[in-house]
Amino acid sequence: MKILVVGAGATGGWFGGLPADAGLDVTFLVRPGRAAVLRERGLRITGLGTDLTVTPRLVTAGELTGPYGLVLFSVKSTAIGQAIEDVSPAIGPTTAIVPLLNGMAHIGELNARFGERAVLGGVAMIVTTLNDHGDIVRLAPMANLTIGEQGGGPSARVDEIHALLSGAGVEVHTSDDITAEMWHKWVFITAVGALTCLMRGTVGDVTAVPGGAGLGPAILAEAAAVAAASGNPVPKEKIAFAEELLTRAGSPFASSMYRDVVEGRPTEVEHLFGDLLTRARALSVATPLLDLATMHLRVHQHRTAGD
Repeated sequence: MKILVVGAGATGGWFGGLPADAGLDVTFLVRPGRAAVLRERGLRITGLGTDLTVTPRLVTAGELTGPYGLVLFSVKSTAIGQAIEDVSPAIGPTTAIVPLLNGMAHIGELNARFGERAVLGGVAMIVTTLNDHGDIVRLAPMANLTIGEQGGGPSARVDEIHALLSGAGVEVHTSDDITAEMWHKWVFITAVGALTCLMRGTVGDVTAVPGGAGLGPAILAEAAAVAAASGNPVPKEKIAFAEELLTRAGSPFASSMYRDVVEGRPTEVEHLFGDLLTRARALSVATPLLDLATMHLRVHQHRTAGD
């Protein structure tokens, strides 16, 4: 099966780099700037005992010919529209598209262009970043992918993709209700993003001050209420796990959005927060803390756009 990875950043580079290193037929669709870095240094993955360098097969927009069997779609939400146009030549009648984005809005955009049948649901659980050299740095042990059909239930193609990627060293799980899995991650991502961006600190920084330990669970409860009202309640054990992460004393944990804010970069505020609040209003769910965090991030977005 020919695999195309759209984007070779911290997430796409990891989930495409391992199969490429294992000898699978993997190509990365990247922008010219990223292509130049990868041609000079290779695709490098480091951190937590991982030390891997791959010489990647690269294409840029306009160079795609013929369909691929599997497309891993891993770009920032702000680049979805252009990425959909760029990848179109690679989508054939049997292509399976697995998006690795957070949130839910991208599913509608991919469905509208390629049809619901082509698009699987995907949840990437990974903590990585790009360093100043453009190398992928693994920051936490967790690195896995969950996939499933949008409509739920078992699927032969999901099983085929699972076997293919698992055999190449990627930790892959399958789900009969991937939509719920995506909602559950969305709840967690917005909770940790709101907490660390609003407070401008790590989880440990927040919990170190009076009243700080209660803020994370309060934000989490708002996001979970939106998920429940949408028909995708977060199981109690996942809530308990998230609460523990959001209240762990001394924890250096923070969201990638927090790193974007601290370093003055644009964020995915509308894709992750704006869309969630739109759904909350439609479902009559009150989210005062998430509203405040969203305004904070929108101000940051406005300022960075001006810069």
